[in-house]
Amino acid sequence: MAQPSTARFGKFRVLLGDDATPIVYSAPCGFTSKSLTLTKDLTEVNLPDCADPDAVAWIGRDASSLSASISGEGVAAAESIETWLEAWENVESVPVKIEIEFPSPAKTITWTGLMHVSSLNPSAEQGGRVTLSVEMQSDGELVRVVA
Repeated sequence: MAQPSTARFGKFRVLLGDDATPIVYSAPCGFTSKSLTLTKDLTEVNLPDCADPDAVAWIGRDASSLSASISGEGVAAAESIETWLEAWENVESVPVKIEIEFPSPAKTITWTGLMHVSSLNPSAEQGGRVTLSVEMQSDGELVRVVA
């Protein structure tokens, strides 16, 4: 049995871009968990059985739109809190790059595009540290490249 090639936590990167030309991307510090959710919205239609109109119809589905979201949480790092606050306050979406780097065979999947920081939630419990959870939603297409 062959073991699968998997990527480690540090090889899944969520990077925010600046407004320079060309865009410079950097990963804000502090995430201890992060996820990318790719969503396809579907429309549904009943597909009747032409040979037996009384038969229960199957549902046909057509893709109508694609969307992506990022969620992450971890410590509220002083090095990145202002980056997150500025992205959340920005009326415009911000440049984002998401990378997953696999070691062997060497392969990196990259998505780039624009996203809005839709939710920023600092929190803390007595005796603990301040944490931060972040939600981002795509604004238009995220372009995927595999290298």
